[in-house]
Amino acid sequence: MFNGFTLDHVDVGPVTLRVRHGGSGPALVLLHGHPRTHATWHKVAPALAERFTVVCPDLRGYGRSTVPADEPEHAQMSKRAMAGDVATLMRTLGHQEYAVVGHDRGSYAGFRLTMDHPGRVRAFVNIGGPPIGEVLDRAGATFARLWWHWFFLGQTDKPADEVINRDPDRWYGDQPGHVADEAWQDYRAARRDPRTVHAMCEDYRAGLTVDRRDDAADKAAGRRIGCPVLVVWGRHDDLPELYDGDPAAPWQAWAADVRGCEVDAGHSVQEDNPEALLAAIVPFLSR
Repeated sequence: MFNGFTLDHVDVGPVTLRVRHGGSGPALVLLHGHPRTHATWHKVAPALAERFTVVCPDLRGYGRSTVPADEPEHAQMSKRAMAGDVATLMRTLGHQEYAVVGHDRGSYAGFRLTMDHPGRVRAFVNIGGPPIGEVLDRAGATFARLWWHWFFLGQTDKPADEVINRDPDRWYGDQPGHVADEAWQDYRAARRDPRTVHAMCEDYRAGLTVDRRDDAADKAAGRRIGCPVLVVWGRHDDLPELYDGDPAAPWQAWAADVRGCEVDAGHSVQEDNPEALLAAIVPFLSR
């Protein structure tokens, strides 16, 4: 897994990130989602490394990166903080400009990178992550049925981490057949750490508070993504139902150059159908 890649732990100031990086060519950073680690990219990173210098970090609080101390309003797990980590990481590795691919919660960190560090990001691929504020503004019965975990993980009166930590393997389920054993064991080791589970819940709590406010402030100020955006989703995921078959539509308000691509996969496109994902993103990233 990740043949030819280097495994490092890079100090980016407030936290230290575990990161794998390899390849050559224009820089490309891949950001995982919940409850994954950077290992989620194990099927696509080696192929991308033939064209790009690929950087795959564990986001703060996830995997084997630092779990930051709690802050008011869950700001330690805000997407602004995550984006700052990644910007520092890429600068430390010598990359002044790069493309970003984000999946699930990683797509929100990627979006915040485009907004807070616009001169750095040359292209943005969003996999399975509609805008946080837009989602919450239109959340109704369908959203509550399909994405109820946003509110379970995000509430604080009866903390979800206390429930999950009683039996994390049961909560997160068994290994899917399409996930390599080494990657699955990496996920499993992380979710068995109560500190990491707490941080992952704090990610969702930040999403309901400070992240939503940051997005709303950008929207009110008329700020938009300056680079091309490719929105990718799985045909068998719930996004087509939530967005009437066009999950790219809500991004039109955020960027002038938005394209959409449906892949024959579930939510974790990079694991379910890596060949189709590569076919979709390589031409976009190579422009």
